[in-house]
Amino acid sequence: MAMLSRDELRKLMDRPGGIGISIYMPTHRTGDLKQDPIRLKNLLREGERQLIDNGLCAREARQLLEPVERLLADDFFWRHQSEGLAIFSSPAMFRHFRLPYSFQELVVVAERFHIKSLLSLLSGDGLFYVLALSQNAVRLLQCSRYSVRTITPEGIPGSLAEVLKYDESERQLQFHTGTGTGPGKRAAIFHGQGVGTDDVKDNILRYFQQIDRGLYEILREERAPLVTAGVDYLHSIYRQANSYSHLLQEGIQGNVDEMSAEELQKQALSFVQPYFERGQLDALKRYNEIVGTGLAADDVEQVVLAAYDGRVETLFVALGVQQWGTLDVEQRKVNLYENAEPGTQDLLDLAAFHTLMQGGTVYTLEPEKVPSRTHAAAIFRY
Repeated sequence: MAMLSRDELRKLMDRPGGIGISIYMPTHRTGDLKQDPIRLKNLLREGERQLIDNGLCAREARQLLEPVERLLADDFFWRHQSEGLAIFSSPAMFRHFRLPYSFQELVVVAERFHIKSLLSLLSGDGLFYVLALSQNAVRLLQCSRYSVRTITPEGIPGSLAEVLKYDESERQLQFHTGTGTGPGKRAAIFHGQGVGTDDVKDNILRYFQQIDRGLYEILREERAPLVTAGVDYLHSIYRQANSYSHLLQEGIQGNVDEMSAEELQKQALSFVQPYFERGQLDALKRYNEIVGTGLAADDVEQVVLAAYDGRVETLFVALGVQQWGTLDVEQRKVNLYENAEPGTQDLLDLAAFHTLMQGGTVYTLEPEKVPSRTHAAAIFRY
């Protein structure tokens, strides 16, 4: 099972290599070996119907759904779930993500994957990380407001001792020896004792530098905030080693070896919530200031065309809402439909897709928080 990241999102946003199916469903963290597979089986029936309606023969539809169907009998897979499951299948790729968000049931068949439902997990008040540090252990937690899970990245040392064990000169206490028995003789002098010595600080810095390098593969495409947790002196040393631009200045204080993942997540929320709210509130304020000037709009047709043209700087779209329709690029026309029909797609998702592909920012909000009755609003670059 892949881990959702901006790199994975970019792969999903690329054309899936033919018609693809996107499936979202809620799951049970404790594992429900009856209800959850039955729910997916029902969604597969709906997916097969949509695939056939969109021009595939029954054999082609079943072939596309085959990797999804294999999950139905995988008890281990169902025992290890979170709050939500997202599945994507096309002739060119297959991905599924266990995610800390309870999705509404949704099946979408289109020439690209439906990604709007994932965006709140990668921006806004969605995803954040906690890095719990001690000399004895390191834990990386992927968190949301709703849940937390432990990630074990490759390349991250398990402890300070692990970093030092291959370096004999730094692993052992350095000392100058003397017999200490007679005039002019010195007793052994030991270096590296205590937290405050330069040798120990250098060793911890080297330990943290290895942790930072290990985190790079996971966090290099992320913008989610990272909160450090540990005893006081470790925070300043880690900031020296850090290369991730979204590390928060404030961190969780205390002996993290005695803190559960849930406790760390709860404490980190108090630091990340202001971070999440600041960018969104600033964007909403700007929208309200410029609406009516031609640099902002809440008309779905105008927003979709502007997103396709790369003009959307910031987009607000509603979660859990779909506006079905089509985009005719040659005629520069957007057609709206009340319900999903063969050939239609969620235009809110389409606007989010093009905004992200061309460097814009997307905020997915609860419908009542979008500054528009159409469930879409945008700030334009020009």
